[in-house]
Amino acid sequence: MLTGSCHCGQLRWIYKKQPDSATACNCTICRRYGALWIYGLEGETIETSGDSQSYVRGDHIEFHFCPKCGCVAYYQGILREENGSLRMAANLRMADDPSQVQAIPTLRFDGFDSFKPAPAEDRCVSDYWL
Repeated sequence: MLTGSCHCGQLRWIYKKQPDSATACNCTICRRYGALWIYGLEGETIETSGDSQSYVRGDHIEFHFCPKCGCVAYYQGILREENGSLRMAANLRMADDPSQVQAIPTLRFDGFDSFKPAPAEDRCVSDYWL
């Protein structure tokens, strides 16, 4: 289990398993946020607590940030899947203990041009923190 929070600590997430990878996306919003995403489902893989405000991008996704310190903690889908689940992603950069996540492999996603995974590289979370 991993935990994360915004800078002031009032907006939190819990990731209930060890992620296989984290994704760095270069779309117009993710590159500005500088997020590294770990994916899951609301309540099943990811739980959140605390007050948030959201920014809705398009009609499919809302980014949640702390209204006090401004950190982007997670995003969630707006539309539920057929089975009722809601897709989410926690921002791994908000991890409470960096030593727990530094070796997680990273993937790149080209959300700017092709909307496809980018070529694989041999990088991990700690490479993004230097």
